[in-house]
Amino acid sequence: MKPRWLALLLLAFAAQALAVERVVSLAPSLSEIVVELGAADLLVGVLDGGERPAALAKVASVGRYGQLNIERLLSLKPDLILLWPGSVGPAQREQLQRLNIPVYVAEPHNLEQLTQQVQAIAEQLGRADAGRQLSAQLRQRLAGLRQRYQRAEPLRVFYQVWSPPLYTVGGGQIISDALSVCGARNVFDDLTLPAPQVSVEAVLQRNPEVILAADQPQLDAWKAWPQLAAVAQGRLLLVPDKGLERPSGQMLEALARLCQVIAPNR
Repeated sequence: MKPRWLALLLLAFAAQALAVERVVSLAPSLSEIVVELGAADLLVGVLDGGERPAALAKVASVGRYGQLNIERLLSLKPDLILLWPGSVGPAQREQLQRLNIPVYVAEPHNLEQLTQQVQAIAEQLGRADAGRQLSAQLRQRLAGLRQRYQRAEPLRVFYQVWSPPLYTVGGGQIISDALSVCGARNVFDDLTLPAPQVSVEAVLQRNPEVILAADQPQLDAWKAWPQLAAVAQGRLLLVPDKGLERPSGQMLEALARLCQVIAPNR
């Protein structure tokens, strides 16, 4: 029987031999997680979508959201692909699965799943210690926000993604869970689609106390319906930034800014 120290040493060598060295990330949020884990050096390719972190300025591009360049990806010889399902079309997702390259699929539907995903990605990258540390920090930050902004009766919130046509977020979308941290409830949390299309009539019927949108013209349009509680109370609020759209560690700081907008007196 091998001594325990020798067995552990062999396991460590085996893990090192299996550690990935060339990673392609197919979502900005996943790229951010890799950077937050201190593993930017492993990224050889990223799918672009918005501004990149400075640490990834020189990393090769493999396309943009919904437009993956498979040939370019293969030329980078990755030994791990990080995939957000919605970042590429169904046909290309199937193609990726046939490449005989390990693919880690990540799609958190709530904030607890996000912290678990951070840990899982860290393990995939051979950075388990960094993953445990970052996950613990995120959980601590999340607990603090929940405690600060909790309400006995949550505020009814309509989160506008786009208009026209009018889109919002459903109950299975991570932004819906984020609203609950701020002491709010997504008025369309009963819808299962991540980004359902809704009607103005449906919003009027659910009568939100707060309406959130990314730009002022979208908010101003609601003033045509003064019977809405959000309009009557003057609670047509701008989402502070786009950080909520990227589920990574930075999302919690974006969430803190949103909570401050929704409940400035807390």
